[in-house]
Amino acid sequence: MPGPGEYVHDITEGITSAADLPKPRIERRSRNYPARRCPHCGRRAGRYSIDSRTLHDLGDPRSGRPRDLLVTYSKHHCPHCDGYFAVDLSDLARPKCHYTRRVQQLAVRLVAEDGLPYQAASWHLWRDHRAFVPFATIQNWVEAAGGKKGRQPCHHLPRRGAGPLLGLPGH
Repeated sequence: MPGPGEYVHDITEGITSAADLPKPRIERRSRNYPARRCPHCGRRAGRYSIDSRTLHDLGDPRSGRPRDLLVTYSKHHCPHCDGYFAVDLSDLARPKCHYTRRVQQLAVRLVAEDGLPYQAASWHLWRDHRAFVPFATIQNWVEAAGGKKGRQPCHHLPRRGAGPLLGLPGH
């Protein structure tokens, strides 16, 4: 095991294709229930189907492999209001998103709070957390969160000279 301050070569350095990255470690999670309460009418709704969803999570830097969550969840049908719904997975990820909320929050924080450019944030996520996120995806997340702002206009700053400070007309 390397000591403190010792350089450790990154085995993924120089890889240019995402297909050549290390295979992820898969963790299985289950949200499979025989019945749930209907969100529309509040009555019991039985399971009619099972589906699965793969989410990319923060990886394990010690093993050097990314981590994928394979979430198996149930879909339900309410016979009273004839409604169909799936088990709520919003605590893990947003709808139709391939990444967990932890990855999204960390990526947005790196850009909005730490001021990293999108490409550097993408590299940081891979190097330190083994989560491969394209930098265009990070840009979409940051813009959706309203995090990174352009340069602020400087209309409120005083101009050169004493005219604006003294309130003279024409300035």
